Amino acid sequence: MISKEQLKQVKLVAFDFDGVFTDNRVITAQDGTESVTCWRSDGIGIARIIKLGIKVVIVSTETNPVVGARAAKLKIPSIQSVEDKAGAILEICFQHGILPENAMFVGNDINDIPAFLSIGIPIGVADSYPEIYPHILFKTEKPGGFGAVREICDILYNAQTADK
Repeated sequence: MISKEQLKQVKLVAFDFDGVFTDNRVITAQDGTESVTCWRSDGIGIARIIKLGIKVVIVSTETNPVVGARAAKLKIPSIQSVEDKAGAILEICFQHGILPENAMFVGNDINDIPAFLSIGIPIGVADSYPEIYPHILFKTEKPGGFGAVREICDILYNAQTADK
């Protein structure tokens, strides 16, 4: 479980994309282009925590224009083709002077385990694969692609503004 004190210390949230922003499904057209669906109100949640000074980034193993397009729409950076998510997140922490224990990573699958182990607050979405459960502190009530990102943002926003 995550304490309110831990949530108050979060300075960076890194999100996986597929299965977190999306419901893990992909629509592939005959020309090979791919489409996904995302939860529109995730953007409001992200905007609110950015206003608090929390850095937000998408870190994805995939290389897909849809990731960059969604990130651009949300006005957040995305890093794609990442084989070592832990290393990427730690580099982001270093670049911004953020201690890894004040970083959160939200993922859903076994390729996220090294990232979970590298930071202070590992989170899984409701429909995560069970293999990640031993490596996360919290699981959202909402599944990926159906408001899990917004849920995390709201939890952070409420914790960091509760005493203000």
